[in-house]
Amino acid sequence: MKDIEPTKDGHLNCDISPALIRGMLLLQEKWALLIVCGLMKGAMGFNELNRQAEGVNTTTLCQRLTLLEQVGVVVKTIHSTMPPRTSYELTESGRALQPILEAIEDWSEKYLAGIGRPSACTGSAE
Repeated sequence: MKDIEPTKDGHLNCDISPALIRGMLLLQEKWALLIVCGLMKGAMGFNELNRQAEGVNTTTLCQRLTLLEQVGVVVKTIHSTMPPRTSYELTESGRALQPILEAIEDWSEKYLAGIGRPSACTGSAE
């Protein structure tokens, strides 16, 4: 990556690959990584995910799950039971994020340990 300098039109000129930008744009979506992290434990129903990701409203959760499904990170299964049940699980692409999450955790433990534990709901330190 080169030095970051503003261009004549005021935009930042940095040498970041399109692939990295695509990944960052997806993963920066609010709650996306929290959902992926929760699904690392295995398939979950919508209500179970909603309870686990406390603070995420159901509309946002539904939108993020749809987005993650559209890009192939999550697969949705509708079970033919009465009443019908839906479950979500990570695809191979989603499971491939595990080392990235572990790297973020390691980095956080090393460099952010002194600021307290952020709340998953508010992002503020406890």
